Amino acid sequence: MAPPLFLSFFLRHLLLIVLLLLLPHRNILAHAASGKFDLLLSNIGISAMHMQLLYTDRVVIFDRTDFGISNISLPAGICRNNPRDTALTNDCTAHSVEYDVASNSVRPLMVITDTWCSSGAVMPDGTLAQTGGYNDGDHAVRLYKPCDNDSCDWTEINPGLTQRRWYATDQILPDGRVIIIGGRRQFNYEFYPKTSSDNAAYRLQFLSQTNDPKIENNLYPFVFLNADGNLFIFANNRAILFNHITGSVVRTYPTIPGADPRSYPSSGSAVLLPVKDNNSTESAEVLVCGGAPKGAYLSATNGTFVTALDTCARIRINDPNPQWVMETMPMPRVMPDMVLLPNGNVLIINGAGSGTAGWEFGRDPVFSPVIYRPNNPPGSRFEVQSSSSIPRMYHSTALLLRDGRVLVGGSNPHTHYNFTGVLFPTDLSLEAFSPPYLDPKFKNLRPRIVSPTTQTKIGYHEQLTILFTVSDNLNEASIMVPMVAPAFTTHSCSMNQRLIELSGGNVTAVDGSSKYEIRVMTPNSGNVAPPGYYILFVVHQDVPSEGIWVQIS
Repeated sequence: MAPPLFLSFFLRHLLLIVLLLLLPHRNILAHAASGKFDLLLSNIGISAMHMQLLYTDRVVIFDRTDFGISNISLPAGICRNNPRDTALTNDCTAHSVEYDVASNSVRPLMVITDTWCSSGAVMPDGTLAQTGGYNDGDHAVRLYKPCDNDSCDWTEINPGLTQRRWYATDQILPDGRVIIIGGRRQFNYEFYPKTSSDNAAYRLQFLSQTNDPKIENNLYPFVFLNADGNLFIFANNRAILFNHITGSVVRTYPTIPGADPRSYPSSGSAVLLPVKDNNSTESAEVLVCGGAPKGAYLSATNGTFVTALDTCARIRINDPNPQWVMETMPMPRVMPDMVLLPNGNVLIINGAGSGTAGWEFGRDPVFSPVIYRPNNPPGSRFEVQSSSSIPRMYHSTALLLRDGRVLVGGSNPHTHYNFTGVLFPTDLSLEAFSPPYLDPKFKNLRPRIVSPTTQTKIGYHEQLTILFTVSDNLNEASIMVPMVAPAFTTHSCSMNQRLIELSGGNVTAVDGSSKYEIRVMTPNSGNVAPPGYYILFVVHQDVPSEGIWVQIS
């Protein structure tokens, strides 16, 4: 017997709803919450595959030397002559630029050796040390020392590394050195700068154990400095706590539930959630989001693009019995970038809804960023934001600027620059995403730091007095003072990204005006905050001030 007409109608529509919910890549959240994108430059000449913000408020951006002719020339008729280059032995175009945030302009820089899929970290003096790459660049160390004029450019040490480093990860250490971990077929690590007594590479068995044959899935491992001085190293679907001084594994963490890989080429992303300096060991948590399921890479090489993962996994590093806690994102995402915002929230941006990292292997671009609020109750942590119109696929990047915006660029899923006749053309643009806290309606809540001034030098475990203003009624309980270490970002891996919430006393009014003072304690050691440059903010009711640069040593 056929069901009644109204029941048949109901069942058909119920089935339609179920099918829509089951569609692999559909964003069923019809309305983005807030935030907005602005196009800064439509063409910076290169694709933003790697980015690093420096204390001069300039961003060093580069892709690779063997893409062919870029869209920006080297100055004054200079050409790069490199007989070993695989595309052009004589190239008069740039493959690196410096972006000036204040003037919204770029100038060309010259790299000599191939920077493809390289890594980097900022040294305590503010110099960007950039390591490895491909072909003639796989043993290179490139240094970029910031300057106040337009005279600075890359210098190279080649060879500067003991082993070939391609898809490796760099982490600044408490003593100011950099540890360089892994890379393709490199199950070891080494340090930079080199010394006469330490010029070797050291085996790391964990990288052999996490290597999937023919796929790898352990490249660009996620590395975070724990407040006890050990390194949390995540590769593939699991992690260890590693003592880089003794070369020993301190503890082994469980495999992520589901056992799906999260590092390159499955390419999820990860952050160390904000560290509270007065409770830095207990508060250390890592969040890993997105990626591609087991088998997705091989499927993509055969033309089948599997739905990306829609889960995040969160773990407390120092728990006596650490376990991954799973959460579900509003949509699946592979190749995302995760950016720590000054108020302690996490922006998840860029990427694809299916496929994996690699040439032409991503599909279904995800245009809507998501903000993750780690302190909200489970089930209410994700908030979808307004969409961009630009696909940011393989080789895209994002990083935090001092004014609170997020700089977004890149996307080149091709072996060369390719602007026509392809699914996702090479993109040379730069955008800025303004999180909701930059909405003009929050203008009166936004603090302004009066003192100290930017470029202030600070020491460890000392009192720092901050004078700031707020136009509207101050909510003292909502004030926080974070220090944010800018990340070297590439391939969904934000190296050295870190937010430390400083501990301190009460806020006091100054002269009965809109000026206020707060005394905070600077980080107690290099384990909490490795030496170097940080952006210091004052945050009021989740709305950050413009930051100032501080250098801790």
